Amino acid sequence: MNSLREIIEASPGIRHLALASEPTSNEPQPLGPARWDWSKVERILVVRLRSIGDAVLTTPSLFALRRFLPGVQIDTLLEDWVAPVFDGLDLVDQVITMPRENTAMRARVAHDIRNRRYDVVYNLHGGTTATLLTRATGAKHRVGFANYQYARLHSHLAPSPLQIWERTKLHSVEQQLALIGWTGVPVTDRPLTRLAVTQTALAGVAEKLQRAGTTVFDDGAPFAVIHPTAAFDTKQWATEKFARVIEALAARGLPAVVVVAPKEKQIADCLIKESAVRFSVASDLTLPEVTALNSRTRLFVGNDSGIAHIGAAAGAPCVVIFGSSNRAHWRPWTTKPNETVFEEMPCQPCPGHFCGEFEKPECILRVPVERVVGAIDRVLKQTVEPLIS
Repeated sequence: MNSLREIIEASPGIRHLALASEPTSNEPQPLGPARWDWSKVERILVVRLRSIGDAVLTTPSLFALRRFLPGVQIDTLLEDWVAPVFDGLDLVDQVITMPRENTAMRARVAHDIRNRRYDVVYNLHGGTTATLLTRATGAKHRVGFANYQYARLHSHLAPSPLQIWERTKLHSVEQQLALIGWTGVPVTDRPLTRLAVTQTALAGVAEKLQRAGTTVFDDGAPFAVIHPTAAFDTKQWATEKFARVIEALAARGLPAVVVVAPKEKQIADCLIKESAVRFSVASDLTLPEVTALNSRTRLFVGNDSGIAHIGAAAGAPCVVIFGSSNRAHWRPWTTKPNETVFEEMPCQPCPGHFCGEFEKPECILRVPVERVVGAIDRVLKQTVEPLIS
């Protein structure tokens, strides 16, 4: 196997990667030997498709690829409703979008990505559609895990990420990095998630919050972002408990900005009725605007969700409430102060689409307000600016 220096010096595509000396033990290392001659690679596609959280958690892998191959074309394939989360992101050259449900358009996307003549394609999704699209590229090097359902459609099959890392538990970020690192890309520093904060998104948030009757985003006053919804009941903490948290934050000098999707506005309306303090509601933010909002917040509090991963990637200190999910796999991937709050139960984790043990998802419903407020206080104490004691 060639050294990293030899690979760089042999390849015009990675000539901008500066190495002052040979790699040391402190520099990131790959998780396996190079599976092909990297000097001949000009175009890479990373297939992720969905969802918001999964896309955010792909950014460490994109960063590792960009760092290793700064002169190479790196594209990613996402469903169109997820793609805006990557607006302005300099880790990829192009975000190729695909409709969520449109067979004719998917065929057109397959034809498009084949014409792009990628050298390497990483399948980080693993589902049937993603695997068929990976195969449709016709790329010489198509990389997936050996446990994928249609693994034979790949040309390079990686073993279990647990085996690659030689660990018994992995975060989703580490699972994706395993596939990249197995092919010879340095990943052992486990990069953070990252998203772009665009001026357009910052202006959009300011305008929408002004219309909602608050200027906290403009005047620099501290505020907290609350995300009280989730994809499944097993991940959604009780709305009335979020109301108590909003009241506790107000007592600590942190007004809340509640973020919901347009179809979730009834939850915000319920919060307004339940809470004894006033707060702002943002129900029409785009994904880039959600990122921009979280880049300015003092604290994010919410359920385990894609929006929580946006918060962590944007640099917000986080308190995330967990129910059915695997906390080791889905916790915030950040070095900022953060805590996860949960009720320990023997049935955790579970797939989470519904509760198979109780009439209602007790794992999330039993989490007490006091424990969440305690986590908030601990996280706030670790941040720089003091608040009202």
